[in-house]
Amino acid sequence: MTSSRVTMETIASLANVSVPTVSRVLNGRDGVSPMTRERVEELLREHGYRARNSFRAGGIALIDVIFPEIDCAWETEHIQGIESAASAAGVGIVVSSLTGGTTATEQLLRRLRIGRTDGVILAAGSSSGSLRTALGSLNVPMVALDPASPLPGEVPTVDAANFAGAYTATRHLMDLGHRRIAMIAGSETLWCSKSRLEGYRAALGHDGTVERGNFYFESGLAAARRLMAGAEPPTAIFASNDYMALGVYEAARRLGISVPAQLSVVGFDDLPGAAWASPPLTTVRQPLRDMGRQAAGTLLALARGESIGNRHVELTTSLIVRESTCRL
Repeated sequence: MTSSRVTMETIASLANVSVPTVSRVLNGRDGVSPMTRERVEELLREHGYRARNSFRAGGIALIDVIFPEIDCAWETEHIQGIESAASAAGVGIVVSSLTGGTTATEQLLRRLRIGRTDGVILAAGSSSGSLRTALGSLNVPMVALDPASPLPGEVPTVDAANFAGAYTATRHLMDLGHRRIAMIAGSETLWCSKSRLEGYRAALGHDGTVERGNFYFESGLAAARRLMAGAEPPTAIFASNDYMALGVYEAARRLGISVPAQLSVVGFDDLPGAAWASPPLTTVRQPLRDMGRQAAGTLLALARGESIGNRHVELTTSLIVRESTCRL
């Protein structure tokens, strides 16, 4: 069966329940036993059910934006870019996170099944296989923004030039005379982390000295302390994002090391706080708002049934040199 031929009546007949029961399941209402709810939801997934009003005759009204979690300026920058493109098109946005785990995902899919969206932007890890597959079965247009891993060719993606950005950051430090350049890499499961690590190593011409963090301040602080405790501590550290770079600042402060006189530091992202740090942070600017605008524009084109050109867009990064690096 396809979603265009499946009705609530079909699902009710297959589940041996009433149509109002199916409606209560779709709308997340009480009055349905857990066993019945599970059986109906399984049939909805299996048959790719989506409500009759899924595709609005009056044009695009609403798009969903989904993040694994929303806890820092990175997501805010993306949202501002998405909102500007959606607002210009007269389209509303709903921003959700998956911090509730399986329950949050089920509630999201339940809402999407009754047609309350015209398309979905899957940001970072929310583009994982299970959610993407479920949305595909509902025939919901989708775009992956900064996906956590490579995706099948049919899913449009918007990303940044992570390899080139890391290469440029490392070359900047080398051009300043640094040779003991360490890196604090992000999670090894993330595509952007792998690309940045590869860019760092390509610039050095060897594996370099690498510690791992998780993109949070505390992990940058801990990694920097480990690096500075070595027999030959680095004269420069390239952190895979700005929060970890600020963790390096704090480690240097606690150890009585001056930035940049004794330790040069480079970050990645250029979040608003980078320019306000002391000293202002040299970092790789990732065009987060532009990425959001591009993802929203691509999704709106898909929702209108238009063909799109390049399905995999990689936006340029640039090095922003401030006061956290100096010549050795």
